[in-house]
Amino acid sequence: MVELVKELITNQYQAALSTMAYCIEHCPEETWNRPVANWPFYESVFHTLFYTDYYLELAPDSISSQLFHQAHPELFGDYEQLRPIDPTIVYTREQLEMYVDFCLVKAARVMASETEESLSAPAQFPRKDFSRAELHIYNIRHIQHHAAQLVLRLRLDTDVNVPWFRSGREFPQNR
Repeated sequence: MVELVKELITNQYQAALSTMAYCIEHCPEETWNRPVANWPFYESVFHTLFYTDYYLELAPDSISSQLFHQAHPELFGDYEQLRPIDPTIVYTREQLEMYVDFCLVKAARVMASETEESLSAPAQFPRKDFSRAELHIYNIRHIQHHAAQLVLRLRLDTDVNVPWFRSGREFPQNR
């Protein structure tokens, strides 16, 4: 049963992140800086990807030691996303395309390494008093929440019709 659960969670990560990737790729230049709720489009994307990456870690302190973070310090600065301050970094489409690709691969790798014991263990993040399995569901819900905001911005500003993804980018299914 644990293998089935891992497969289902992996598929949902892939679908949610593929929606984010589609939004990044199809966002017109004139919308890139437009607000999505409280932030510009690009910042909403980065925030979503950052927390996806963060919650895929085993513990909060390990995020900055990842090779991807060390190779791309311009994306993370002093980790302002982890503090209650207004973001200051402006992200390019190319940077966010690279980051979403990283998150797609990381989600699949992390889920493949999960066990029944690890999924049942408590999440190691502040104010997350549930299991690691539920943390994955929480993480996917967060991605979907912001993806819905991005999709709405694209639909309000353009004729972009975002497809429905069943699992990964390779399986778009039009509504």
